[in-house]
Amino acid sequence: MEEFRRSYNRLCEESGAEPQEAVLQQLHQLPKGGLDLTTQSLTVETCRALGKLLHKETLLKELVLSDCMLSEEGSTLLFQGLCANTSVQHLDLKGNNLRATGAEALGKLLRQNKSIQSLTLEWNNLGTWEDAFATFCGGLAANSALRQLDLRNNQISHKGAEELALALKGNTTLQQLDLRWNNIGLLGGRALVNCLPSNRTLWKLDLAGNNVPGDILRAVEQAMDHNQDRLTAFRENQARTKILSKEVQHLQEEKSKQFLDLMETIDKQREEMARDSRASAVRVGQLQEALNERQSIINALKAKLQMTEAALALSEQKVRDLGELLVAGDQERQSLSQRHEKERKLERQEAANRESKLLRDLSAANEKNLLLRSQVDELERKARSQQEQLFLTKQELTNTSAELKIRAIQAEERLDVEKRRAKQNMEDLEKLHSKEVDHMTRHLEESERAMQERVQRLEALRLSLEEELSRMKAAVLSERGQAEEELIKARNQARLEEQHRLAHLEEKIRLLAQARDEAQGTCVQQKQMVAESQARVSQLNLQMEGQQRRLEELQQELINKDQEKVAEVARVRVELQEQMGRMQADLVAQEALREKVAALERQMKVIGSEHREALLDRESENASLREKLRLKEAEISRIRDEEAQRASFLQNAVLAYVQGSPLRALSPPK
Repeated sequence: MEEFRRSYNRLCEESGAEPQEAVLQQLHQLPKGGLDLTTQSLTVETCRALGKLLHKETLLKELVLSDCMLSEEGSTLLFQGLCANTSVQHLDLKGNNLRATGAEALGKLLRQNKSIQSLTLEWNNLGTWEDAFATFCGGLAANSALRQLDLRNNQISHKGAEELALALKGNTTLQQLDLRWNNIGLLGGRALVNCLPSNRTLWKLDLAGNNVPGDILRAVEQAMDHNQDRLTAFRENQARTKILSKEVQHLQEEKSKQFLDLMETIDKQREEMARDSRASAVRVGQLQEALNERQSIINALKAKLQMTEAALALSEQKVRDLGELLVAGDQERQSLSQRHEKERKLERQEAANRESKLLRDLSAANEKNLLLRSQVDELERKARSQQEQLFLTKQELTNTSAELKIRAIQAEERLDVEKRRAKQNMEDLEKLHSKEVDHMTRHLEESERAMQERVQRLEALRLSLEEELSRMKAAVLSERGQAEEELIKARNQARLEEQHRLAHLEEKIRLLAQARDEAQGTCVQQKQMVAESQARVSQLNLQMEGQQRRLEELQQELINKDQEKVAEVARVRVELQEQMGRMQADLVAQEALREKVAALERQMKVIGSEHREALLDRESENASLREKLRLKEAEISRIRDEEAQRASFLQNAVLAYVQGSPLRALSPPK
């Protein structure tokens, strides 16, 4: 965050303005992920620098600018910087007196920004200018990131509520909307109620302090409960889908583990076969080396035999040579020849013995070689048997896969049977629901006829009440008390009927839930059917919503029939608005007087150094003017309170009468 502070100083120096000390202190104490500038009066240069910094800032998650008294230009510069920001999620603009330009800049911000999820706009004047507020509502309709919006105390009228209703029809992400302490009234409340059936994401809407009738508030609460139930059902479906996906993934992992284990066993068998083959090859190599050594020994013995034969030939040659020389000594020659022959015979016998021994060793080596070859053949037979076992295991694997396919086909057949059974149940439920709708329509027609009769009687009673209202106010008050008692009785009776109807509907819902639980219980063993059953349940919910929308349309028709009575209320409201206009004119005159006093004070400050004595006189005059102004303000506030009290009495009487007429129609005639 030190980099943020240095960038702020650099931008202020580039623009030729001094950085604000309060802002520097807040930046020095800046917590991680948030910037809080509450109650800091931000200048236009500071707003320009902050807008440029927020254009590229990616670390801030929360920006608090409450009670900063932002100017039109400063707020526009800040919102321009936030348009391209992708990190700020929570924006607080409470108590900044934002007007037309601020509302238009906020509409552009909501249209372009994709990260802000929570926006607080309490204690501003966005609803005073209808065109600018319409621009703001257009940005809200195009926004796809905002989850929570606070518009308390923003002077929003019924026309602003209609613009908000159009925005809520197009918005698909807003979940919480706070509209407390505005001027929405009956028409604005009806516009909001009419837009709620087309909005499926908003589950919290506060309308307290807006002079909205109780039936509209109850309709809003029912719509919010319906959206909240839909949201909880959607979350439950998501959780179930995650659980089922985890189970399917777990089964796939188990199957993959089994397949990997099988492949590991096959690989181990192959490795054992390879080790056996390598060991047999090593043994054959060793035997071949021994055989080669024996062959080398035999070759050496043959070489010695050849050397002895060569020596023998040389000796014979010497004998022949000496025979010619030793003719004289025949006896010695004969004796020598006999001795040589004996030695030669002995040598030949020894060579024969050695050759026979070597031949025996060679035969033994050949026998060992045959044994080793037989062992090698046996190892090859074992390898072939293992290959046959591997082929058998592969065949078993194909057989198991075929069995699994057959089981899958059987499961699909069972699934078709369950589908037909569920379809039959759905047809039965639709028939039962159509009967209930017919019964409800008949009941509504009867109640409508009774309501028309009651309206006629109440019209006559209204004429008499108007005559009595013109004669005396006390009689009106007593009559209003009686009307309130009747209204309480009618409300109690309507509440009881609504409770009975809700109990009946809850019983039907419980029966439907039991049927759904039974269907789910039958589908537990076949996990592949879960997604289709959920789709079926969602279709049932859509059908139920369609029927509920049909009931709401019928209720809307009944409300349209009350618009004739609303015209009278509108006339009274026009009179009240005229009185409020006169009061506002008085307020404007008071503001003009205040501006004149401020101008006089500034003029007195300019010439104060030259005319001190005149300043004392002017101060006394100023004090007298302030006293008169205070008295005037007290008188105006008293008149305003009296007019407001009178208007509230009249409005409460008319609203009690108007609200009581459709509710009394439900009560039995006295």
